[in-house]
Amino acid sequence: MRWHDSLADKLASRTARVGVIGLGYVGLPLAVEFARAGFTTVGIDVDARKADAVNRGTSYIPDVPAAEVARLVASGTLRATTDPAALAGLDTVNICVPTPLRKTKDPDMSFVVSAVEKVAAHLHPGMLVILESTTYPGTTEELMQPMLEATGLKAGVDFFLAFSPERVDPGNATFNTHNVPKVVGGVGTESTALACALYGAAIERTVAVSSAQAAEMVKLLENTFRMVNIALVNEIALMCDRLGIDVWEVVKAAATKPFGFMPFYPGPGLGGHCIPIDPFYLSWKAKQNGFDPRFIELAGQVNGAMPHFVVEKVADALNSRQKAINGSTILVLGLAYKKDIDDIRESPSLDVMTLLHQKGARLKYADPHVPALAARAWHGGFELRSEALTADALADADCVVVLTEHSSIDYEMVAKSAALIVDTRNAIPGSHAHVIKLGAPNRTALIATPDDEEAVA
Repeated sequence: MRWHDSLADKLASRTARVGVIGLGYVGLPLAVEFARAGFTTVGIDVDARKADAVNRGTSYIPDVPAAEVARLVASGTLRATTDPAALAGLDTVNICVPTPLRKTKDPDMSFVVSAVEKVAAHLHPGMLVILESTTYPGTTEELMQPMLEATGLKAGVDFFLAFSPERVDPGNATFNTHNVPKVVGGVGTESTALACALYGAAIERTVAVSSAQAAEMVKLLENTFRMVNIALVNEIALMCDRLGIDVWEVVKAAATKPFGFMPFYPGPGLGGHCIPIDPFYLSWKAKQNGFDPRFIELAGQVNGAMPHFVVEKVADALNSRQKAINGSTILVLGLAYKKDIDDIRESPSLDVMTLLHQKGARLKYADPHVPALAARAWHGGFELRSEALTADALADADCVVVLTEHSSIDYEMVAKSAALIVDTRNAIPGSHAHVIKLGAPNRTALIATPDDEEAVA
């Protein structure tokens, strides 16, 4: 029996032994889905705390219920380890490790290389290897394939190799790993078919494309689309600020058009593990091939400038009260890069806080999802802990800056208790003299006094 047929039979009968390298926001939900589908699943991570948590039946990812992890561990279908030797006993392995950018905006492939080295050390005939980490087009065939074929086995013949981009949206209550279609592109048709068979057993729909490069490009298109459109609406917000127009009103009205328009919303910058990073993978690869990706570069510049614009709004707001940033107490609401999650990776809140700190602000923050901010996690260089969001804490601040619009925050209390607010997310509805919104200049706020505010509001 050919290796392809043998593995296809194992996948169909759910007897294939499945592995996932990297148990973060992508890997743990994927491992849980495989285990739910009936596969004996092993998660592998260098972080012993994650492996121990899984084996205890707990979850550190908000989108993965701890009760489900406990059930799968108790049933014997899910376990975790830090030992890469476990790869020797697996039929398939999905690589879900970080792919950050270097300071020079070049791809940092060190985590992928490390994972592939571990797989190569235990690669055996009939094994299926799938990369899920977002990367530049060509990674699977140009980087992974030579490393794995150095073992003497041939991709598409002795082992099978594919790419399937992760499409995780943390905090999304509607779309998750199970019901988001899985794009799959393999090195050869048999690799694609086997990868589709694996995912098809656990995920509602698979979408096969012609190659691994096409699959790699799909993910970059998706996030470049979002990044460019966010940059566009951010630029519109800056324009509205100059023109005295409310950008939030404009976007809301434009969104009523049933065709030809998709609403995107401005904010203090880009955050997360995908949108601020993925387009630069595409940009880097394009430059390697003599193509100048001007549109992507410009969008990156617009989004990168937004934290500076927010700090300017804070300075203007404080100036209206005859105060400077230097020496003022500024309370930041929200550290996470998007609402209702605990992920601070690439969060624009950290950039805004760093800029305010450099200008002499006394910083505090409140985020119900992020209880502590380590000194190493931002450029301020010191640890902060989340403040209890009380009326007194709001009143004590010279300025409150809304950077992440968490649903659990009582914005009515914020509006009533804070003397001065810069709202970058349109979290506080309506118009108030003491609330300055990004893209919706409130000129009354620049001349209002504390006594005037109640009358105007």
